[in-house]
Amino acid sequence: MKTGAARAIPISDKGTFYLNCWRTALVLLAGVLVGCASAPDRAAGLRQAKSHWAPVAWDALPGWEHDGLDEAWLAWVAGCAKPPPAWVALCPAVRSMLLAPPAEKRDWMQKNLQPYAVNSLQGEVEGELTGYFEPAMVASRTTTDRFQVPLYRPPAGLGQRKPWYSRREMDTDPGAQAALRGKAIAYLAHPVDAMILQIQGSARLQLQNPDGSTTAVRLSYAGSNDHPYRSAGRWLLDQGLVRDASWAGIKIWLAQNPERRQELLWSNPRVVFFRDEVLPSSALLLGPSGAQGVPLTAGRSIAVDPSSIPLGTPVWIASAGAHSKLERLVFAQDAGNAIQGAVRADYFVGSGDVAGGSAGRLKQGLKLWTLWPKQSGSR
Repeated sequence: MKTGAARAIPISDKGTFYLNCWRTALVLLAGVLVGCASAPDRAAGLRQAKSHWAPVAWDALPGWEHDGLDEAWLAWVAGCAKPPPAWVALCPAVRSMLLAPPAEKRDWMQKNLQPYAVNSLQGEVEGELTGYFEPAMVASRTTTDRFQVPLYRPPAGLGQRKPWYSRREMDTDPGAQAALRGKAIAYLAHPVDAMILQIQGSARLQLQNPDGSTTAVRLSYAGSNDHPYRSAGRWLLDQGLVRDASWAGIKIWLAQNPERRQELLWSNPRVVFFRDEVLPSSALLLGPSGAQGVPLTAGRSIAVDPSSIPLGTPVWIASAGAHSKLERLVFAQDAGNAIQGAVRADYFVGSGDVAGGSAGRLKQGLKLWTLWPKQSGSR
């Protein structure tokens, strides 16, 4: 029997047949209309994988009229070196307005962009802001009596074994040690400094060379051993060994308990690998490169979850806590494994010890608004 053969329709059934045809046509037409309605609707907002953006008026942005914008514009121009598709058409205007007065910049944004409140898919509008920084440290190209803690480039075959060797295995396993041979970029003076650097993902080093000269280099994230991060401070607190789990407190505990050094270090199995580049004097004021591939700007760059906010997006933040109040234009130019969720951001404070102190104190509530081109849809 040929299941594809045509079947004649009895005359008595033809009325029902034509009625069903009309019903089918109406269903198909309704499907087309529904499909059209599912296109990005600015009145209803825009949807990302982990967030919903609800359109708002400009006066809904706290402090919108008070941000000077000139500092932020430098970060925007930096981002236009590698613009996401939605911003390619507007970047020439962004560059041309670098020296324009703030009022003119603000007017241009209001004419060309639409602000959206960032909500989680569950409707949450408040999240958390933390801070991060770029450590500045002294190091050595070779081991010395003072500098003995190595920082490594990615070993050969890193991606072929997942996860790679843990921190403990790197110190004890002959296979791991063979893979790391010759991969040390530099040596630090204290293991806690290495922990700080690996958490932040980048650093500026003043390298002491064997001939007595120094070289300024930047280390940037180049991979990890794919083990989960475990906080050494939390390890100490959970065992009741310290009350102060700050970096300074951890150093004090280590000085008092040198025999437990490896036990503390091995509590965190995750290790980060780096690449290095010499820093010319012209680059000393630039921040490290973020996930967007452009230099970060202190006070104007944030790390986000790209599933909630696409990299390169201008973002208005409002955040207040015991140590700071921030209402300003920033840019989603970085990402990180710990930065997950819709209303979540890590604020790049800058480089050096002062920035590190500020970043360590920054943990407070947050609201976010994205500023999106009026002529563009969602990603």
